[in-house]
Amino acid sequence: MTAVRHPVAEPVGGWRRSFVIGAMALGAFIVFGRAFQLQVLERDFLTREGNKRHIRTMTIPAHRGAILDRRGEPLALSAPVETIWVVPSALLESPAHLTALAKLLDRRPSELERFLKARLDRKFVYVSDPLSPAEAKRILSLGAPGVFSEPSYARYYPAGEVAGQLVGFTGRDGTGLEGIEKAQETVLAGRDGERRVIRDRAGRVVEDNLEFRPAQPGEDVRLTIDLRIQYLAYRELKNAVAEHRAKGGMIVVADSATGEVLAIASQPGFNPNNSGERMSKGARNRAIIDSFEPGSTVKPLLVAQALELGLYQPSSLIDTTPGTFKVGALTVRDVHPQGVVDLAKLLSKSSNVGAAKIGMTLGAEAVWSGYQRFGLGEPMYTGFPGEVNPVLRHFSEWGQIATATASYGYGFSLSALHLLRAYAALANDGLMPQIKLVRGGLPMPPQRAVSANTARAVRRMLEQVVTPEGTARRAAISGYRVAGKTGTVRKIAETGGYDGNRHQSLFIGMVPAERPRLVGLVMIDEPGPGGYYGGLVAAPVFSKVMQGAARLLQISPEGTDAPELAPAVPHTVAFPLGGAAEPRS
Repeated sequence: MTAVRHPVAEPVGGWRRSFVIGAMALGAFIVFGRAFQLQVLERDFLTREGNKRHIRTMTIPAHRGAILDRRGEPLALSAPVETIWVVPSALLESPAHLTALAKLLDRRPSELERFLKARLDRKFVYVSDPLSPAEAKRILSLGAPGVFSEPSYARYYPAGEVAGQLVGFTGRDGTGLEGIEKAQETVLAGRDGERRVIRDRAGRVVEDNLEFRPAQPGEDVRLTIDLRIQYLAYRELKNAVAEHRAKGGMIVVADSATGEVLAIASQPGFNPNNSGERMSKGARNRAIIDSFEPGSTVKPLLVAQALELGLYQPSSLIDTTPGTFKVGALTVRDVHPQGVVDLAKLLSKSSNVGAAKIGMTLGAEAVWSGYQRFGLGEPMYTGFPGEVNPVLRHFSEWGQIATATASYGYGFSLSALHLLRAYAALANDGLMPQIKLVRGGLPMPPQRAVSANTARAVRRMLEQVVTPEGTARRAAISGYRVAGKTGTVRKIAETGGYDGNRHQSLFIGMVPAERPRLVGLVMIDEPGPGGYYGGLVAAPVFSKVMQGAARLLQISPEGTDAPELAPAVPHTVAFPLGGAAEPRS
């Protein structure tokens, strides 16, 4: 039997063995190298990238502080709201829940579906405006996949348009954009908190005990205004603007001793609760950010300077005959010539000729210095956004015409608050307080504008303005002595010079005259047909508002009782010294 021979395997060549071992070694090197890269070199980067896909930092909104009036009435409040957001990919997988959600959001299901499909690559999208917590709870109770809510706060303004221009408003993110909301942003805002959580693919929180920093609420801001007087002032101003078919107007009422503003409003107005009105002209607080030429309302300040320098006495006589006065190329005119007048009659009849003659006697430097005494050349420093600065050129730039026109209120501009502060000095026996919109902080001592005797003498003269013989008999208040001054200012024409058909009608005064506690200013801008003099248009508004304010604050006719008003600050600081004709006021 023949034996079967099996082939004998030939030994593997050395190069093949080396190739196999080398390939295995290279593979192992690549694997271990990649592992080293991922686990060591790129560990921090990959951890961060992973966390981005799973760990989320949730913002805990801080409660914004409230804005209150002087008596604690709310002017701006933050209410809790929730905004619905969804994970598009998760919600699109459940058409039934999408339809139910669209119904609660008052949206068409097809429109919501298209909206989500167009944003399918996003991790989340907002699908609602801020809702009340109750509405958000109804939506979340659907149990729809990928539907969540984000808590925040919405700003609400209880007084609406009545205080809107002063309070201002916030943006969607809660940051103050205008008014006190912007001016006091750092106080009101507070500090948001944070909470780190882990979410799954559908956006659900699966772990929320990683890190937590609580939110710090903002502080409340209390304003100087009294909402009761604010309502009264706003209502009467709005009625007057409508009655006279005027372009607009403004009103300010303040405590003459402390400078605290009790009411400030302008027309046209706006409602900060309506986002569509926020960019309108009505959002401007014209009493603070607009300027105008004061006209005849500066004549008492000129007279005060003349008395202070000793160049005139209350009994001094000025001949205004024949009702005109030439100063270079300028002819100053009185609508109703008065002949020889004393200082009281000059003010009560609002003689431009008499004022110009006083100004020319004093000279440019003295007239300018007198206005500087009353702060007509310095900023107000109220802190309100957009506050306008006065424009009062240095006397070295004045000629004779500029000196004459400045004497009856032309050739320079200021805000309503500047004029109000100057009259507060006359009301406060020569001590000029700092105007305030926000309560608290270090009190600013008043500045000495003129002597107490001078201030009292001018007040007695201004009482004659509010008599049947004066230009402002309609500013009278039953049971109270009123001192004040009218002004009827021609507006600058677009082509230059002054427009004889466009006026600003002013009245500014104080109550009660013997010992004033309140000072108020009313300006009606471009009243329509039927009269434009300050005594006819602005004075009645002053009378109604100040009468109501005196009653609300329990101010007696003698000015001795006013429990809601603070006494004057006793400490004083010395204040350093430093065209076309107007129609009858």
